[in-house]
Amino acid sequence: MLIPNGANVTKVTEEIKCTDYICANMKYFLHMEWIYNAWPWYVGGPLVALIMLALIYLGKSFGFSSNFRTMCAMAGAGKSCSFFDFDWRTQRWNLLFLLGSIVGGYVSVHYLSDNQVPAISTETIAQLKSMNFESAGATFVPTEIYGDMSLSNVLLLIVGGLLIGFGTRYAGGCTSGHAISGLSDLQLPSLIAVIGFFIGGLLMVHGLFPLIF
Repeated sequence: MLIPNGANVTKVTEEIKCTDYICANMKYFLHMEWIYNAWPWYVGGPLVALIMLALIYLGKSFGFSSNFRTMCAMAGAGKSCSFFDFDWRTQRWNLLFLLGSIVGGYVSVHYLSDNQVPAISTETIAQLKSMNFESAGATFVPTEIYGDMSLSNVLLLIVGGLLIGFGTRYAGGCTSGHAISGLSDLQLPSLIAVIGFFIGGLLMVHGLFPLIF
């Protein structure tokens, strides 16, 4: 770029830098890099908080696992069990949220990401490989569990799914229901549940995993 005679070189240089910055940001947004890349905590966190404020204002409670109860009520389980005897139509918004999460996840994985496996620490990879998880750090989920459809793995997944389904309803919520909705509403039972989530996770990884695998 030619600088006219008598022009303030410093000012012109700053204008060039400003123009380059604007162009770079326009390119960033036009190429949708802001969607492809992971969002930082200071963006994702406030967005979750705004969602919770909206739900509190509307008098609704967010939770994924509550959709299990809703779907059972839709299927007519309320005729034989009072726990499912409620107007499931009041939870249609949550079912739509669940459907949107499934569709959004599919679109994100297949069209908005490069399927790059998130980096985990070398210590975690070494520990998982010591448990015979050779795919640690190379795949999203352990192929030793989800890739091998042996009878033992299928039974393990079924039992795990039943425990999660029963446990979340028995506890009155899952991680989203307690850790997001409950804690934001200053509910003591949710705080106790979240503490239990962490303790249970540690016991599973350090206690049960070596026994099972």
